[in-house]
Order: sequence, then structure tokens, then C-alpha cells
Amino acid sequence: MAKPDVALRRVLFAVLLINLLLFAGEFSVGAWIRSSGLQADSLDSLGDASVYAISLMVLGQSLRWRAGAAMVKGGIQAVFGVFVLIEVVRRLIGDVSPTAPIMAAAAAVALVANVGCFLLLNRYRDRDINLRSAWLCSRNDVISNIGVILAAGAVALVGNGVPDAIIGALIATLFLRTSFTVLREAWSDWQRPVVHSTAPQR
Repeated sequence: MAKPDVALRRVLFAVLLINLLLFAGEFSVGAWIRSSGLQADSLDSLGDASVYAISLMVLGQSLRWRAGAAMVKGGIQAVFGVFVLIEVVRRLIGDVSPTAPIMAAAAAVALVANVGCFLLLNRYRDRDINLRSAWLCSRNDVISNIGVILAAGAVALVGNGVPDAIIGALIATLFLRTSFTVLREAWSDWQRPVVHSTAPQR
């Protein structure tokens, strides 16, 4: 049986790779069919890939290092949230309607992949703020995918891109809310006194 940290490294590497592939696929399809929701979802996957990469780098480091990494990840989520809101406004002004069936199909594929990531990370979510932030990103992915699928159905029903823009805005709000939560918890850990110990890291 693999040691816990070895197993965790494998999990983080797997979800990192999955999210890079999702970003490439969803962003390309989103740009092709002009879907704000799908592109927002793809950018979330790219943000998550960076989150998992940072998680790998600080695995086994001190609490202060892990808290600092979590703050960086919270900042990444905030940046993507603002970017998506800007993109939603731009799409609304342009009155662009995405192709609903392709939008739904791409989001459904992403949903299957992200549920897998969520389940892989679930057992580690309470270990520290670094891994909790990674788990929160995975949870957001699942919610975003479901939202995009619902938006695709609404776009097909009403015949315009307003539902897609609404979902994009909700996804952006979720990013910003998660960012606030992670930054608050990470800052609390960052302020804790440094305890010097010869005991091995968990």
C-alpha cells in the first residue's frame, strides 16, 4: 500500500492533468460556439490546474507555506471570477447566442471528469487549508458543469444567449465567494505562530 503522501501526490497529479485537458477542450469549443458559460467553465479548469500544481509544490511543507499557497490560489479564483464577469457583459452587449446542443455535450463530458476529480480529492479535504482549497475548486467545477448544462437547455428553449450569460455570472460569483472563503481561512493559518519541531510533517 502506498504511503499517504505518495498516494496524495498521485491524486493531485491526476486531477492536474484532467483539468488541463478539460481547459483545452472546453475553451476551444466555447470559443467556437461563443458560449460564455462554457468558456467560464474552461477557465475554471485552468485555474484549478494551477491550484493543483501549487498544492503539489507545497505538499509536506510547513503550515505557513501551505497557507501562503492557499492565499495564492484564492487570488487566482478571484481573478478568474472578475474575468468571467467582464466576458459575460461583453457577450450580452454583442447579443451572441451559443449552440445549445454542443454546449450541453461539452459540459456533460466535463461533468463526468470533474465528478471523478471531486471523488479523488474528497478524502483529503479536511487535512489542511491547502487541500481544502483544492477540494473546493473541484466542487465548484461540478456545480459549474451542471449550471452550463442547464443554461444550454434554457438557451434552446428561449432562443437567445441570456440564460448562458446568467449562468456565466453565477459561476463568476461562485469563484469570488470561494476566493473569499479560502483567503479568509488561509490568512488565519498564516497568522498562527510558527512552532519549531523535529517531528516529521504529516
